[in-house]
Amino acid sequence: MKIKDIITANPRCIGPEATLMEVAIEMKNLDVGILPVCENERLIGTITDRDIAVRAVAEGLDPRAITVRKVMSRVVIYCFEDQDIWYAAQMMDTYQIRRLPVLNREDRLVGIVSLGDLAVRTGAENLAGRVLERISGPSQPPA
Repeated sequence: MKIKDIITANPRCIGPEATLMEVAIEMKNLDVGILPVCENERLIGTITDRDIAVRAVAEGLDPRAITVRKVMSRVVIYCFEDQDIWYAAQMMDTYQIRRLPVLNREDRLVGIVSLGDLAVRTGAENLAGRVLERISGPSQPPA
């Protein structure tokens, strides 16, 4: 099965100059914990609810004034829509992450794949369970 068969397509992107307050409101409205950060139609990072909490609020930064660019994750682990679902699972396992942006071969964002998508949309509960067990453990740097 290919990643494109299980993704949440057409995810909402946020610009790097949006404030963290705007991002938090958008996450609340969409009921998501991650937003891709796009500039000139290209993925340049991601921002998660955890980024907002740990990199901004816990540091005493004002979410009404601080922009996404200041706290977003710039190193983006991603996969391509035409890759096998096992590749997505391997990336989640290796980098201990629960969600991956999905690109087409023109490097355009086409979706997000989550650990839940692996479990629910593939029928491979054992795959998702193994990945969840590994990513929920202590963080270890990739080999």
